[in-house]
Amino acid sequence: MTDHNPDASAEMPLAPRTPPQALHRRSVQAILYGRGVDRAKKAKARLGLAILAFSIVYLIIGGRLVLYALTPEGPVAQRRVSGDAVATSRPDILDRRGEVLATDVMTPSLFAEPRRIIDSDEAAELLTAVMPDLDHSDLRERLGSRRGFVWLKREISAKQQTEVHHLGVPGLGFLTENKRVYPNGPEVSHVIGHVNVDNQGTAGIEKWLDSTGLADLHRAGFASDRDQKPVQLSIDLRVQHALRDELVAAHRKFKTIAAAGIVLDVRTGEVVAMVSLPDYDSNNPREANDPTKFNRLTTGIFEMGSTFKAITLGMGLDSGKMNLATTFDARLPLRYGRFKISDYHAQNRVLSIPEIFTYSSNIGAARVALKLGVEEHKSFLRKLGQLDRLRTELPESREPQVPKRWGELNTVTIAFGHGLSVAPLQAVMGVAALLNGGKLIPPTFLKRSEQEANALAKQVVKPETSVQMRYLMRLNAEKGSAGKADVKGYYVGGKTGTAEKVVNGRYSKTKLMTDFMAVLPSDDPRYLVLIMLDEPQIIPETKGFATASWNAAPTAANVISRIGPLLGLVPRFDLPTADRQILASSKPTR
Repeated sequence: MTDHNPDASAEMPLAPRTPPQALHRRSVQAILYGRGVDRAKKAKARLGLAILAFSIVYLIIGGRLVLYALTPEGPVAQRRVSGDAVATSRPDILDRRGEVLATDVMTPSLFAEPRRIIDSDEAAELLTAVMPDLDHSDLRERLGSRRGFVWLKREISAKQQTEVHHLGVPGLGFLTENKRVYPNGPEVSHVIGHVNVDNQGTAGIEKWLDSTGLADLHRAGFASDRDQKPVQLSIDLRVQHALRDELVAAHRKFKTIAAAGIVLDVRTGEVVAMVSLPDYDSNNPREANDPTKFNRLTTGIFEMGSTFKAITLGMGLDSGKMNLATTFDARLPLRYGRFKISDYHAQNRVLSIPEIFTYSSNIGAARVALKLGVEEHKSFLRKLGQLDRLRTELPESREPQVPKRWGELNTVTIAFGHGLSVAPLQAVMGVAALLNGGKLIPPTFLKRSEQEANALAKQVVKPETSVQMRYLMRLNAEKGSAGKADVKGYYVGGKTGTAEKVVNGRYSKTKLMTDFMAVLPSDDPRYLVLIMLDEPQIIPETKGFATASWNAAPTAANVISRIGPLLGLVPRFDLPTADRQILASSKPTR
């Protein structure tokens, strides 16, 4: 008989429970694959999808690599340059009529990635065979370095690019850069200036462009396209050519060491033409390193000789203490210690203001300045901008050389153009103010309207003083030393200047700087022309003289006869003399 145990059922084995993790996995698989789906087929489909995705990615990468190979000058290639500068673009520079004075062209430059060069010696041999001007030792050193990027030669020709390409040397490449080109060569070099190999301005208007923010735009990457607005200058290329052509002829004819000239619009202050010889080709900036090829009109400072008498007499007339009828004693030389002030064309008599100007009397000019005194003389010169550095768009300029201790003797000599050295453009600005109605207008090399000029102008002398100065300038062409510059039809007025150059601390009687300032037309001035000749020689035509009336004045006449029609000046013939045309037509000021 078997005993009944009520707890026996509790001891029987139970069916194993499914772990929670397995249930979760089965649930996820059911959701992903469903029930009754062949998982092997599903896995193959997923593998095919992955292969397709990776194929698309590889195709994109391959395409980008092909584009990279076809366009090495793209942004990626540009970044490989690292710290080496790449020539970026610059705006075109135009003359006042739209003629191109400077522009960019695209040119290839050769670079190397030394880390990819397999045999630097072989590569150097092959490259020097194609481009013999490369320095072999320097080339080997560059190619043998471990740098990621080095320039080998900037601005190569298309033929050289093809020849290098055919060498098949790995690690060599080309970047297309902007190269600055000056279509007119030396024609406007002292105005335009030049750039370095990285297309950065280093002189003239080119340097000024960088100083106005272009360099910052380049560094920020915002000036790399060709859509920059052109810069329009005040220069007229036609007038510039005529002026340079005549100065070159005078330079040869009178065997000078240098020559220079300016054409200034007295109403706007625009420099319409400016030439300084010897000049250089802006396409070859190395020529500018020649110390004789500096800009004599802004960087040079000179004693301007008797052209400064215009300022002295203008000061006297504007003071109200004298008029055209005022006379001064020029019978005897002035003596200051061991110094004696005498006249080149001595009249040995009392001279009126017009006669002092016409006969270019040193004694008369000195007495005018002495009557007003040292302080008034200094004040007037400063008012006309002659004692401070002239600032224009051109970075090249110098401070005038002013006496440290300005006494009465300094006033005497400065009155007739000795003892004070200024930039010629500075002197032109001052004389222009005496002729244009009395307004001192800062010179500019950018195109400017009369309204813009008037906004900048300062009234420095009275309008009636300006009328009297026009009269004196025209009278000198009718009766004085400016006669050889009197081009018929243009009613020219002018003033000659001949300054002895300082040699070893003494004034030389044989080495002269001659200059001539011409205004046209005298009754209604529009342009002021300056001609300067450095050490002109005596030739048979000058009859033993080397003064300005024999060389600078005739040169100015040649220039005026050529540029008058270009400037739109209509010739007028049979005009009355200066006293009837200028003085009689001016209304008295009450």
